[in-house]
Amino acid sequence: MLTLYDAARCPYCARVRIVIVEKGIEIEPIEIDLDDRPAWMYEKNSTGRVPVVEEDGWTLPESAVIMEYLEERYPEPALLAADPADRALARVRIFRHDTFTKPYYALRRGESGADALFAEQLERLDAELEERPWLGGSEYGLADIAYVPWVLRARDRMGVALDPYPALSEWLTRLLERPAVAEEADVVASL
Repeated sequence: MLTLYDAARCPYCARVRIVIVEKGIEIEPIEIDLDDRPAWMYEKNSTGRVPVVEEDGWTLPESAVIMEYLEERYPEPALLAADPADRALARVRIFRHDTFTKPYYALRRGESGADALFAEQLERLDAELEERPWLGGSEYGLADIAYVPWVLRARDRMGVALDPYPALSEWLTRLLERPAVAEEADVVASL
C-alpha cells in the first residue's frame, strides 16, 4: 500500500490528495506537523518537506513529480489528455506554477504590493480560462489540480475575491462539482 506523508494545510499535499481521490487509490496517510517536523521526516525527504509518497521502502518527494508518477502508475482515469499538445500544455502550466505561487505567498506574508502582483496572476489565469475550459486544454486534469489548492486557499483563507475573474470563477465552480476537489474544499474550510 502507498503511504502519503501529508499535511492538511499544505497546498502541495492537496495536489496529491486530489489525484489520489480522483484515481481511487488506497493509501495510508501520515499527518506531519509542519511546525514540529519529526527528525525521521528528513530521512524520507532531505528537505523535510511534504508531500512524500512511499511504497516498499521507496520514497518520492515533490508534488508535481508525484502527480506524474501516480498518473503513470494508475493510468485510469486519465488526468493527462490523450492529445500530445494538451499534455504538453498541462506540463508547461505545472512547470511554471511558481509564477503563480510566489505572489500568493508574498500576499500571505503581507508584503507590500503583493495584492497587485497576485491579482495579475489571477487575471492571467482568467484570460487562459477564457481561451479554453481547462488549464491543460480541453479536458480536466493535472494542470487544474496543480492550481486549485492555491485558488481555494486564496478565496477561503485570505479573502481574495474571485468575482472580478468570471472565467476563473466559473472554472472553480466546475471544479467544485468534482468530489475530489469538493473534498479538498472541505479540508480548507476546516483549517
